Amino acid sequence: MRTSTNNTDVRRVNRNRVFRFINHTKETCMSEISSALEISGPTVMSIVKELKEAGVIREVGEYESTGGRKAKAIASVKDFQYTIGVDITLNHVGLVYTDLSEEALAHRRIPKPFRNDKQYIEEIADIVEQFVEENDVPQERILGMGVSLPAIIDQTRQMIPNSHVLGYYDVPCEEWISRMPYPCVVMNDASAAALAEVAGEKRQESMVYLLLSNSVGGAVFLRPENKNGDEEGNASSSRVYMHEGDHWRSSEFGHMTLYPGGEPCYCGKKGCVDVYCSAKKLAELENGKLERFFEKLEEGEPEYRDVWDRYLDYLAVTVDNLRMAFDCDVVLGGYVGSFIGPYIKELRSRLAALDIFDHDGSYARACRYQKEASALGAALYQMEEYISSI
Repeated sequence: MRTSTNNTDVRRVNRNRVFRFINHTKETCMSEISSALEISGPTVMSIVKELKEAGVIREVGEYESTGGRKAKAIASVKDFQYTIGVDITLNHVGLVYTDLSEEALAHRRIPKPFRNDKQYIEEIADIVEQFVEENDVPQERILGMGVSLPAIIDQTRQMIPNSHVLGYYDVPCEEWISRMPYPCVVMNDASAAALAEVAGEKRQESMVYLLLSNSVGGAVFLRPENKNGDEEGNASSSRVYMHEGDHWRSSEFGHMTLYPGGEPCYCGKKGCVDVYCSAKKLAELENGKLERFFEKLEEGEPEYRDVWDRYLDYLAVTVDNLRMAFDCDVVLGGYVGSFIGPYIKELRSRLAALDIFDHDGSYARACRYQKEASALGAALYQMEEYISSI
């Protein structure tokens, strides 16, 4: 019985690996799949047949002959399923939809101040339906949707215990789930943005995601220790998993103490990372418009350069601490992360000076998704659940 169970597990994991490989390529063939994943040709052939019958992959042509039979070109059916993502902020609502490509197919941001009432949630549901209609998304193929909030989400109790940013406390997730037009999950905004960063990666490694928006947050993705299976020989998909903590409060990086006895934070402590590294620290020079700060910085305004240098100094200490704690890459996301690309060398130079092991700051990088990352991640949560079930 144990051998049978193990064989079933191996089959399930290999089926998922094959689909993910096909889904991450424009097109491929069975010999390429077999070679890349080190799975026998007959097993790949059998799995490909199952996936075709399920409708998630199809033949899209033939490869040129190399002397024998022409190999069939295979691709995933990207529009087989869709998901919707919504990001709730204090002043805006962001929306995204995606398909099996796991890329944002369209995004929209709407000015809409948050309100703590049921009518607001119902208005969000209406906005989602309008977004679906405007983009001609086939409703019958929408798997579900995700809503991201700048809040701690207790998934065990399905509660939103608190959101200092929104002034939102002890709200059941059901308040949102029951009012949305599609099956819905509620999640933290930083966790959602981090998920967008890792979801489409072929090779997944441990990663710290540092969200640098109007508040500072983050997420930690960890790689399973044993990539090749457990001691019993069971298969492992080796996909990274999010560390969420015993009380769903992991990765509250904004409230690590950066400057003991420093400036007061909204949380009640002094000297938090949030005080020195949030996007507000920069945007306050331009009445909350972060893009104007970076325009002035690019124009060489001395005051803006001084503020930016101090910001990078504080950010470097924060990032170095995360590297020391987790020993993996650190991805900079959020509002600042979307602008930091041209200045990443400046940050890496500071990190190299702090790095006691390698004297190298190349482990820090800017995020891939610069617009509506949290909304995309909320959509991808549902899509990843589906892909994992294939």
